[in-house]
Amino acid sequence: MTKDSLLALDNQLCFAVYACSREISRLYRPLLDELGLTYPQYVTLLALWEEGEVTVKELGSLLFLDSGTLTPMLKRMETAGLIRRRRSSEDERKVLIGLTEEGEALKERVRCIPETLFQKSGVPAEEFHDLLERLQGLQQQIRLLNTSNTHKE
Repeated sequence: MTKDSLLALDNQLCFAVYACSREISRLYRPLLDELGLTYPQYVTLLALWEEGEVTVKELGSLLFLDSGTLTPMLKRMETAGLIRRRRSSEDERKVLIGLTEEGEALKERVRCIPETLFQKSGVPAEEFHDLLERLQGLQQQIRLLNTSNTHKE
């Protein structure tokens, strides 16, 4: 690879991941629009269905979102009746996020989304799972790198 080709857009891993993410989000949009959800709200619900009640900090860590991004979204979800926020009785500085009955009930309505998206992708199951594992591994490596660089500064 030449020095100039290193700068080609098609040779940028970050751009390939970014563009793929945008295209995947476009596949999700009509399914989530029917439910009145945004993609960040959807992944928030996924995390809460999996983890149960968590702090805002824990949720931010799971979703790779900072509290400045998370808090307004959580307020909208609370207004929509999907989640509840409450102060921890053990430490009032912590805000706990949990699902309401309506938020729990929504789980059945979204159950078809992963399968629908998998089918629309046209990627064979084995290749899909391999790609998922490889991307998760890359994400973990980069996160460790970022964490170690943060501690050095």
